[in-house]
Amino acid sequence: MMRDFEEIRDFVEREIVPRYDGFDAGHGRDHVQTVISQALSLAQYYPVVDRCMLLVAAAYHDLGLAFGRELHHIHSARIVREDERLQQWFNEDEINTIADAAEDHRASSDHEPRTIYGRIVAEADRIIDGETIVRRALQYGIKHEPGLDREGQYRRLMEHMREKYDYGGYLQLWIPESDNAKQLEAFRQTLANEEAFRRLFDTIYDCLHT
Repeated sequence: MMRDFEEIRDFVEREIVPRYDGFDAGHGRDHVQTVISQALSLAQYYPVVDRCMLLVAAAYHDLGLAFGRELHHIHSARIVREDERLQQWFNEDEINTIADAAEDHRASSDHEPRTIYGRIVAEADRIIDGETIVRRALQYGIKHEPGLDREGQYRRLMEHMREKYDYGGYLQLWIPESDNAKQLEAFRQTLANEEAFRRLFDTIYDCLHT
């Protein structure tokens, strides 16, 4: 099926990216644009990947947040399959591959991404930057548990950081060409230094409350 990358990119920027404005600060427009950019950059290592399909999978990956966080990956896949506009560019099998990639991106998924598209989107979604990780997690905590004071937010965040990013945590990396492994190790060192991590938390907490 013939398709034009720039046409699809225009559609994504006009119709899909603005939908992220309604989500929490950690999953807003800048987040999806970063994931799209990261995914397309990683695609250079995999010539078999269709950049149009990857673009759409990255763009749709978090749309399911409109229906809650817990099952957002399932809803993202459903949104892909139900969006009839995609049929002008992709056949049924391609749409199913895009949907699977959107569903498989979640870090806490109980299965490995089923395709290279899912692995790339999942990797692109792993933004391993300590300041960004803590800020996004804290923004989420403040929005969804506003009754917690500073210490409560710190305990909640620290528990989540250790569960997800520490050695033995559930975060998985899938693309060896990514810089995420090196960045994850650096963040783990910060996480292991409670004094340094507390300074990082306090700085971001204070910025979010000024």
